[in-house]
Amino acid sequence: MNDGVRTSLNSSADPAAGGEPLIALAHLADGGFAEVEATLDGDAESLLLYRDGDAVRAWLNICPHAGRRLDWAPGQFLKSKDGLLVCAAHGASFELGAGECVAGPCRGEALRAVAVVVRDGGVWLA
Repeated sequence: MNDGVRTSLNSSADPAAGGEPLIALAHLADGGFAEVEATLDGDAESLLLYRDGDAVRAWLNICPHAGRRLDWAPGQFLKSKDGLLVCAAHGASFELGAGECVAGPCRGEALRAVAVVVRDGGVWLA
């Protein structure tokens, strides 16, 4: 289990445009997850963020196996002792580089990546 951070901040890709970051980088522990909501192509979406040092990767918070959320409770994600993200619904396991499913019912499929950037102490949609 990982103590995730959940936020509902939406972002603009350009800080000068007056938007807010998805999350402050300081609120996302190294090796930790967070769930945030953002507007993508006009639709509100739940995103899963993962921090690896100064880099952050993001995916839609949807398992490709059955279209269900990956978290077992809002903002709470399971991480195996091997460092894999584990879907709470059916146990699919995803590596945290490209989000590829390496074990479980959707082996070979991948999470849908969302481009983000770390800038000015925050995580922004790219």
